Amino acid sequence: MLAIPALTPQIGADLNFGQAELGALTTIPVLMLSLGAIPGAIFIARAGPLSALVASLVLLAIASASRGLAPPVMLIFLGSVMTGFAIAVMQPALPALVLRWSPGYAALASAVYMNGMLMGEFIGAGFTLPLLMPVTGGSWRLALVVWSLPALGVAAAIATAHWRKWVPNAPASGAPSARPPSARPPWRDPRLWQLGVVMGAASAGYFGTNAYLPTVLQDQQQGERLAEYLFVFNGAQVVGSVTMVVLATRLVARRLPILLMSWLVVIAIVGVIFGSDWFTLVAAVTLGFATCVQLILVVALVPQIKDATTAAPYAAGIFAISYLLGFLMPLIGGIATDITGDTRLPLAACLVLAVVAAIVAHRAKQLTAREPA
Repeated sequence: MLAIPALTPQIGADLNFGQAELGALTTIPVLMLSLGAIPGAIFIARAGPLSALVASLVLLAIASASRGLAPPVMLIFLGSVMTGFAIAVMQPALPALVLRWSPGYAALASAVYMNGMLMGEFIGAGFTLPLLMPVTGGSWRLALVVWSLPALGVAAAIATAHWRKWVPNAPASGAPSARPPSARPPWRDPRLWQLGVVMGAASAGYFGTNAYLPTVLQDQQQGERLAEYLFVFNGAQVVGSVTMVVLATRLVARRLPILLMSWLVVIAIVGVIFGSDWFTLVAAVTLGFATCVQLILVVALVPQIKDATTAAPYAAGIFAISYLLGFLMPLIGGIATDITGDTRLPLAACLVLAVVAAIVAHRAKQLTAREPA
């Protein structure tokens, strides 16, 4: 997904795309992470999380690689839609599989796979131009194919592990989670919405900053430092994910870390908007770290408070809410900037959401309490 922004100059020149079309290639998959979460939960309930994960990985490889076959132009957009949908199915399947594969180490296992996801984001965003494009002869089409191939390898590894019976595909017999699988998120559960808003603030802060950092830096007369800022901003996510692997068992399922990260996101967004020179750089690093840790704290919480049959739909509900907010808030900020001409506004909506999330985290006393079996 995040290899596309690095490839937009080549894609735009080859397909004669304007800024709107190029922007859609990045934002459509993000929107699908929200819209595809609930259908993904239904598929997981019917096929099982392991089968759903393998199928979504295969779909991901095919859909991602198919984007390189354009024209016809519709193919690159359809491939983007299906790429986002495949990831939307994968994400809620993983908390359920954590409870099957690592029932005694749910917090650590969640932090490990989230570290993998965030490393993938960093590698896709940071290594496409300097490393992959020279290998592919400057072909953006071949670059998309190369980035798609690992998904097939992972799918094969998981299928082999299941065939060899190295990993279970069902909860232990007689366990409290051995109930018919659920497909519908509990929309009436206030905590589902609270966690969705908290994670949505982290998503909006991350996606919004990646999208509008060029505008912010131009306003601060340091646009020439964009590459440096994007590298340290996304690199801070790697630092945050590694930190969570080390500290997951101490921090996950506790409200205080979520509350602290919520306010740190608020402070960091303020710093990015109103900072200058090195202060903006420090704020960007802080924001990258805080949004990463917050994301892992929320996602890793699901296996702590839910069982193997309810984790997937609950996670799907959180993802649907959070990614929708992660898509809408930066969009609202961009529209406000276009209307007013004020270049400080792109991240304003993200800041408002971050304040709301911090208030929610402060007031929700039972945010991390485990439900009775």
